[in-house]
Amino acid sequence: MGKPTGFLEFTRELPAKRSSQERVHDYNEFIERYSDEKLNQQSGRCMNCGVPFCHNGCPLGNVIPEFNDAVYRKRWREAYDILSSTNNFPEFTGRICPAPCETSCVLGINQPAITIEEIEKHIIEIAFDKGFVKAHKQITHTGKKVAVVGSGPAGLAAAAQLNYAGHTVTVFERDDAPGGLLRYGIPDFKLEKWVIDRRIKLMEEEGVIFICNANVGIDISISDLLREYQAIVLAGGSTIPRNLPIPGRELKGVHYAMEFLKQQNKRVAGIPFTEKGILATGKNVVVIGGGDTGSDCVGTSNRHTAASVTQFELLPKPPEQRNAVMPWPTYPMLLKTTSSHEEGCNRKWAIATKEFIGDEKGNLKAIIMVDLEWKIVDQRPAQFVEIKGSERKVPCELALLAMGFVYPQHEGLIKELELELDERGNVRASEKNYQSNISKIFTAGDMHRGQSLVVWAIKEGRDCAEKVDEFLMGNSLLETTDENVIARYLV
Repeated sequence: MGKPTGFLEFTRELPAKRSSQERVHDYNEFIERYSDEKLNQQSGRCMNCGVPFCHNGCPLGNVIPEFNDAVYRKRWREAYDILSSTNNFPEFTGRICPAPCETSCVLGINQPAITIEEIEKHIIEIAFDKGFVKAHKQITHTGKKVAVVGSGPAGLAAAAQLNYAGHTVTVFERDDAPGGLLRYGIPDFKLEKWVIDRRIKLMEEEGVIFICNANVGIDISISDLLREYQAIVLAGGSTIPRNLPIPGRELKGVHYAMEFLKQQNKRVAGIPFTEKGILATGKNVVVIGGGDTGSDCVGTSNRHTAASVTQFELLPKPPEQRNAVMPWPTYPMLLKTTSSHEEGCNRKWAIATKEFIGDEKGNLKAIIMVDLEWKIVDQRPAQFVEIKGSERKVPCELALLAMGFVYPQHEGLIKELELELDERGNVRASEKNYQSNISKIFTAGDMHRGQSLVVWAIKEGRDCAEKVDEFLMGNSLLETTDENVIARYLV
C-alpha cells in the first residue's frame, strides 16, 4: 500500500482537458497528463484492499493494487511489468475502456473510486517514454502457422499471444490498415491513430505478419487458408448494425453511425474514399442511440460545425447514483455525460422515432418523434407505451443510427464454412475452448460474444490464443499471466 492515509488525504481528480471551445476545432486527443505530484496522489489513494474487487471488475484481471503501489513509489519498470503481464494493449484500454474496474473499487462504496484507467494510461506512456516497451524476438519456433482473421483488439491480442508462443502468425484485415474498430470506429479525438501504428510496428518487429485489403472469402480463398494454416482464429467483430425500419428510412440523410465515423477517420488520415461524403456541417443532426457510438457521433458532428445536435435514447433517463438494483460492486447503469456531451448536445430520453420526413427531392428534412412512458418493474424499465398526443416533428437533415450491432456478417466467410451460430447469430463456440464446430477454427471477441467492450475483446483474444496453443501443442504456457514464465519464449 503506497500511502496508508492517501484515500483520506486526497480525493479523485482527473487530468485537465483542453476547453471544449478549443478542442472542437481539431481531432486531436485533448486529455492532458497528470503532473508527477497528481499522479503520485491518485495512485496513493489505492487502499490495497484485502479483497480487491477491482480484479473481478476488470475482465482481464489486471493486478491493480500492485501497479498502483509501484506507481506511487515511482518504480516505473515494475509498474509496466505488472500491467503488461495481463494486458497486451494498455494504451488502448487506458483511453477508451469504460473502466468496469473503477465501478468495483472498494473505495467507491462511500468515496469516488480510484482513477485506475488514467493511471493505467500513464504507466504505458511512461514505459514507452523510458524505452521499456521493446519488441521481443521468439527463440522457440513451433513450426505451426496460425491465421487470424480480423485485426481489432481481439484479433491483435490473439496474434500477439500466439506469436509469443512461437507460432508463425498472419493477421488478415479487409480494411487498408490494421486496427478494426479501433482505427475506423473510434474518433481520433479519443484515440489518435499513431497509438495504433506504434503498437502494430512493435508486433511486426516481433514477427507478426499483417496482410491488409484482404477480405477472406473474397480476396483470400477460405480453402487456401484451411490448407496452409494449422489453426484459424476468427475475430472479425460484430459488424451488422441494428436498423430502424420505419417510414422514410430510404431518404438521403439517414445513415448508420459507422458510415459517418469511418469516413471522418479517413478524412483525418488523408485516405480517400469512394462513397459520397457524409457531413454534418450546417445541419440539424439527430443521433438515435444513447451509447458510446452515439456520443462519438455527437463529438464528430460538433467538429463539423453542425447547426444543432440532438441525441435520442429509447430508455428513460438513468439515475445519477446507484440504487437497490445496482448495488456495489456490480456495473451500474448510471447517467453518463461524456466529453462530447460537454461540447454541446440536446439529450432526450424515453423517445421513439416514428418516421423520417423528406422533401420532394428525397432529402431528409424532419423526424417525427413521440414520448414514451415506461413501466418500472423492480426499479428497472420493463416495457413502454407511447404517450398520446406527444407526437411532434423536429427539423433534421442528418440522422445517424447508433443503436448498436446485432451480429457478425454471415454472408461470405461464415456461411461458406457452414459455421454453427448461437441464438443471437454469433459464431457458436464453447467459452472453455473457443472452438467452433470445425476443430481447427476458433473464434474470439464480438464475433463470439456479441457487441461488447474493448477490454472483453482483449481478454477473449488472450484466452482464445491459449486454447489454440493447447490445440496445436497439447499444452500451453500462455495460461499463466506470470511474465517470467511467458518470457521463456522470448529474448
